[in-house]
Amino acid sequence: MRHHRKKRKTVLPGCRQCYWLWKRAVKKWKWEGLKVHMNNVMTAMIRKILDKAGAGERLTFDDGVALFDCKDLNALGRAADAVTRRLHPEPFRTYNIDRNINYTNVCAAVCDFCAFFRKSGDAEAYVLSREELYQKIEETIALGGDQALMQGGNHPSLKLEWYEELLRDLKSRYPTFNLHAFSAPEIWNFVKINKLPLREVLERLRAAGMGSLPGGGGEILVDRVRKAITVNKCLTDEWLDVHRVWHQLGGRSTCTMMFGHVETLAERIEHLDRLRQLQDETHGFTAFICWTLQPPGSAIRGNGTDMSQIPPAGSFEYLRTQAIARLYLDNIPNIQSSWVTQGLKVGQLALMFGANDMGSLMIEENVVASAGTVHYLTLEQIKNAIRELGYVPRQRNVFYEYVDEPLAV
Repeated sequence: MRHHRKKRKTVLPGCRQCYWLWKRAVKKWKWEGLKVHMNNVMTAMIRKILDKAGAGERLTFDDGVALFDCKDLNALGRAADAVTRRLHPEPFRTYNIDRNINYTNVCAAVCDFCAFFRKSGDAEAYVLSREELYQKIEETIALGGDQALMQGGNHPSLKLEWYEELLRDLKSRYPTFNLHAFSAPEIWNFVKINKLPLREVLERLRAAGMGSLPGGGGEILVDRVRKAITVNKCLTDEWLDVHRVWHQLGGRSTCTMMFGHVETLAERIEHLDRLRQLQDETHGFTAFICWTLQPPGSAIRGNGTDMSQIPPAGSFEYLRTQAIARLYLDNIPNIQSSWVTQGLKVGQLALMFGANDMGSLMIEENVVASAGTVHYLTLEQIKNAIRELGYVPRQRNVFYEYVDEPLAV
């Protein structure tokens, strides 16, 4: 028969209460020591990733996800700024003068975050007249603007011919004025309504006068997220295909990300990765712009996600996500600040967190404003924000070509 020796307990002198307090203290000391060790390991790993990006090496998907564990916002900002300075050693930081013209608010899609859209029969539904469009463009030109960001909803009945006629009319009146027109979801809606191939739709729009393609409607390029927050709107591959074909036709476009809602941090990186892959293929993106969800004032039930109850992501989240985007998107040359959603001071800080462009004067903006976020800057405020950081402000067009006289700046 085997005899088991009883394990002797270590008995400390003193009362039982003191003994258990001692045990808890030892356990906490070990846990705190483990946390310190793990933090040191994480810090070393993140430093290695930041150094890798600074050296111009491509970050992996896992690198991108790991950067969201970095609690040192300044370290992320310094790394992103170093990459920006390497890509843009010139003493300039840019801005644009344009206007966001929403030619219609009628939309067959339902986005849980959009307080702007209306259905066809709603009393507030509209399609702007030509005279209203002429007036808006002429006001923009008078203020020194050179383009309009012209977007609407996924209108359920306007045919492709209507859009072609609109473009031809505007280009004949304002031949040097760029029409940065129709987001990928709108283009995909044209494809569905007209039952035409995507390439043919884009060829016809380009021939009619469409100058460049905006990056709107990207939100998060992960189908799980898109299905959770939108109905009757293009999915990830469709959004990317619109930009792919536009690039193949020789066109240029921007790309965007709206974050801070139902997506995971890994899905933010998946979004950036899909953009980076397409840019490797086509080299057609001129710039990336990201912003945080601006929660609507009340629930907009498309798929049942009440985004009015999602707490707004703050400036920390915005700045770190933009900085990580600059480190990850090594093949997209420009990153634009989103002062329209963040305000002047955070928008200015964004120029130290990976952005090289202050964005647009934005003479008119309706979609973000409809959610209750209203920031307006004068041209002088935009220029001063750039000057205060030690740069010279330069006006550019959508292709990031300077359009001002350098000696007059």
